[in-house]
Amino acid sequence: MPVRVSTKPKKAVAARRRRLPPGARARAPIVVERLKREYGDAHTELAFATPWQLLVSVILSAQTTDVNVNSVTPVLFARYPTPQDLASAATEEVEAIIRKTGFFHSKARAIIEMSQDLVRHHGGEVPSRMEDLVKLRGVGRKTANVVLGVAFGVPGFAVDTHVTRLTRLLRLTSATDPVKIEEDVCSIVPEAEWTNLSLRLILHGRRVCIARRPRCPECVLADICPSANLGLLPASRSKRQPSRTGR
Repeated sequence: MPVRVSTKPKKAVAARRRRLPPGARARAPIVVERLKREYGDAHTELAFATPWQLLVSVILSAQTTDVNVNSVTPVLFARYPTPQDLASAATEEVEAIIRKTGFFHSKARAIIEMSQDLVRHHGGEVPSRMEDLVKLRGVGRKTANVVLGVAFGVPGFAVDTHVTRLTRLLRLTSATDPVKIEEDVCSIVPEAEWTNLSLRLILHGRRVCIARRPRCPECVLADICPSANLGLLPASRSKRQPSRTGR
C-alpha cells in the first residue's frame, strides 16, 4: 500500500509565494542593504531602562509619537518603578499621567493589566518568548516583536503602520494583515536582519517616505521602488488624471 505524503506544507508555501508580488525576492536584499547604509545604527526612539519599561512604552506608543511617550514615561516610572507597583495602581492616577499619549483610558487599563499578568504568571519579569508575551493582556505580535528584538536580541519583524505602508509600496508583500506581512517579509529576508529592518523602515517612513508627502527624489530606494512615482505627483492631481498637456 503506497505511503501518503501530506501536501499541507507545500500548499502553504505555494500560497505564500503566490502572495508575494513579482520581484519581491530580488528587491528584498537591496532594501536591506541600502537601509542599513542609510540608518546603520538602528534603534528604537523610545526611552527605556528595562524590558518592562520598553513593554509599557511600546503599548503607550500606539496612535501617538515616541516623543509624546517619552514625555510621560519618566513621571510614570518614577511613580510606579516596578511591575508590582503599576499592577496595584489606581486607573485614574495612571490615566492622568499618560493622558497626553491619547486613548488614555484603554492604555491605562492595558499597562496595568499587563503588569498584573507579569506579576501573577512571571514573577514580575518580562518573558523572552513570543508565545508568553502575546498571552499578556494588551500585548500583540507587533509589541512582542519589538520587545524581543530590542530588549532580548531575539530576531523579530514588528509590523506597525509605517512598516505596513512601506512594505506594500516596495511590493515586498501584497498582504494587508500584519501577521501575513510579517510572514512574507520574513520569508525573503535573513533572520538576522528582521529586527533592524523593521526599525529602519519605521525611521524611513518618518523621515523620507512620509505618508502624505513622500520625498521620492531624496529616497535611496527610489530606483527600485515600484511606487516611487507617487512622490513625484502634485498633491492636487490624482494618478489617474491625464496631464493637461495631453502627454
